[in-house]
Amino acid sequence: MASRTTGDPSLAQQLLNLQVRHHLEQLDEEHLAATVSGLADDLLAASGSRPIADLVDPEAVKPIVRRALATGPGSAAVGSIVELAVDVLLAGPPEPYPLGDLVDRERVETLVDELLALHPLVERSLGRLSKSPLVGTVASRFMGRVVGEVLQANKAVADKVPGLGTLMSFGTSAASRVVGAADKQFEGLIGDTVGKGGAFAVRRLNAILIETLKDPTTREAVLQVWDLASAEQVRGLGDRTSREELSGVVDAVHSLVVDVAATEHAARLANALVDAFFDHFGGYTPEELLDELDIDRDEVVADLVRIAPGVVAALRESGDLERVIRDRLAPFYDSAEVRALLG
Repeated sequence: MASRTTGDPSLAQQLLNLQVRHHLEQLDEEHLAATVSGLADDLLAASGSRPIADLVDPEAVKPIVRRALATGPGSAAVGSIVELAVDVLLAGPPEPYPLGDLVDRERVETLVDELLALHPLVERSLGRLSKSPLVGTVASRFMGRVVGEVLQANKAVADKVPGLGTLMSFGTSAASRVVGAADKQFEGLIGDTVGKGGAFAVRRLNAILIETLKDPTTREAVLQVWDLASAEQVRGLGDRTSREELSGVVDAVHSLVVDVAATEHAARLANALVDAFFDHFGGYTPEELLDELDIDRDEVVADLVRIAPGVVAALRESGDLERVIRDRLAPFYDSAEVRALLG
């Protein structure tokens, strides 16, 4: 075939130029919306009668999901997003608004009811804590400090009553020695006494927590706290904490997610989720899946039409649009079959 740079282009070259021009015209400002919407409609219509499991192989999806888990959270892009999130949290919304405008009280009530109903699960989980000696130490000291604070509060009241303060001081002194001994039992004693004392403290503390969760007053107290909080203005955290403090917490959580997502356990979980998705939705067509997601088909097409102009304009301005179209079509016109047909 004659060179494309000669003054007398071949018939194949002329046809290529005409087809490139045709596609460019279909993507110009006047025709772009119709082209994109027509293409989207055709794709949805063509795939509309086929279930997702026939269109996509789950085994082809699994490596993609695993790779995204392994590389995505630790990527530079996600790191930048995390930094942007810190900036947003510090700055807050452009205009403060009451927290109650963001969340309805009915939703909070439902959440509180569901969480309080989990007290059997909480009880079982807390029961396992009694096996930890360090948790026993913390529980013993916590209860000792609570008792100490109660004694101090009672003494402060008793001091206001003539004659009662001296008697209370004597009792508090004796009790403090007992509490202090209990507080240091894990440091001064070894053996079974230590383990039993810690386990007992954990069990008693757990019992108090569970009974508190079961108490109907707890629900009302939590909702009362919400009522107070809902009137507060949602603002940035900049006036409550420093960037270094907030970044430290966010970075720690981000690093944890990065490490966990890259493990083989996370990969196996991802595989299980992909299998579960196809087991449940594999028989749906793409349009049926959109309906299940409450996504309107026409809105998807409209979104594509809205996004396309910016992308196409940038490619056209750089010259890449014509180059891409020509590079995709040229092999056909350069083929031996077309040259033979055109003579």
